[in-house]
Amino acid sequence: MNIKKYLSIVTGAAFAALSLTSCVQKDEWDTPPINCNNKFAATNITLANFKALAPATGYVLISTDQIFDGYVTSSDENGNFYKTISFQDKAENPTAALQIEVDKASNYADFPVGAHIRINAKGLRLGTDRGVVKIGSVDPTYDIGRIPGALVSRYMSGVCNGNGLEVVALKPIQLATLNDAKDAKYINMLVTVPNVQFTTGDILPVNKTFIDYLLGAGVDTDRNLEDAAGNSVVVRNSGFFSEGSKLLPKGNGNATFVVSRYNTTWQMLIRKSSDLAFTGTRIDSTPPKGGTAITFSGSFLENFESYSLTPANLEVYPKYVNDALVGNRYWQLKTFSNNKYIQLSANAGSGSYITYFAVPVDFTAANQFKFDVNVGFWNGNALKVYYTTNYTALGDISAVTKTDITSAFTIPQTPLTGYGTLAPAGTYNIPATVTGNGYILFEYTGTTGGITTTLQLDNIQAL
Repeated sequence: MNIKKYLSIVTGAAFAALSLTSCVQKDEWDTPPINCNNKFAATNITLANFKALAPATGYVLISTDQIFDGYVTSSDENGNFYKTISFQDKAENPTAALQIEVDKASNYADFPVGAHIRINAKGLRLGTDRGVVKIGSVDPTYDIGRIPGALVSRYMSGVCNGNGLEVVALKPIQLATLNDAKDAKYINMLVTVPNVQFTTGDILPVNKTFIDYLLGAGVDTDRNLEDAAGNSVVVRNSGFFSEGSKLLPKGNGNATFVVSRYNTTWQMLIRKSSDLAFTGTRIDSTPPKGGTAITFSGSFLENFESYSLTPANLEVYPKYVNDALVGNRYWQLKTFSNNKYIQLSANAGSGSYITYFAVPVDFTAANQFKFDVNVGFWNGNALKVYYTTNYTALGDISAVTKTDITSAFTIPQTPLTGYGTLAPAGTYNIPATVTGNGYILFEYTGTTGGITTTLQLDNIQAL
């Protein structure tokens, strides 16, 4: 073979292969343009004006093109929103918001938080469903039905920005208190409230998770938020919340949520656990009272006769600490038949109550401890008695080491109606091994709808 001809063939083949490879590599690096075309015509009504078409009761069928824009505030990525999409008319300072019912999951993939959407409501129903203005499909069972997944695009589409879906950063409405969020004008809007925390009953004595579990399956669960002003509101978490097993944050901070309501009950919805930025120190909305004149003694008798029955003094005892750890009820000074005593009950309350009355004792000098007790309307054991040697007055009483000595006393379990009489509960012989300064703790535990027994204490004595 002619060597020159051979080299010419090889060189030509190599050059062709190199050219082909270069073309393939160029095709891989060049991204084809994404065509994003707005599905619907320009808007012809504002979201606010459309929402105003909703009747006071029932629903209306939209029979003409009613086209309006919105920005998505909700996300079902973590399971807390189920087959609904909430949206407001503007990304900042919104004036109106709605909810659309869709029989479709994973909506966040098509319409993430902040997505600019456009809706043509022709053929849909508009009405108020269980306290919330919604749009949805015609349904033989419900006033506002869920739009079948295959038909969602008939009524709802993203709005283009250049070559893709426009997604903007939402600026939540800044509200001062949780009570401010309980306003119908904010339903389906994204808001933020500062200085918020979970109520003590949700983190003490057991730090709860976002949702409860029954036989291993998550169930819809209410947790309670409180603010610095003492207002509270329910955070509703779905049993399908993917972060449901996380412990509730114990701190204080900003709460961001979508405002919602079920009939007359306000239920705020978070998109993810990070919507609760509780990195600050908790605020004690029911701080311990008294404790300004603590004296450790091995011999004393407290019959409460020296205290005034004026309203300002009913819960304040300078020589002792009165601490409403869970709930907002303190041991209160009472009188009957010219005898003063302290009393506590969970009756006619709301939620759970754990309240301590801390009595300072010099355990080295004291040999015995006694008190008188009475109950009223007994429906369960509400009183426990402990001693502790590592509590600091007005400190965190939930963190102390407690030794249960309740069994040393006899706490009445009658009467079931009315009141008994104050009588000695018995005597606790302080062990020789318990020395130094410490406290006897009277702990009342009650729950609305559960144990609401009334407890009365008097003649607290060390000797």
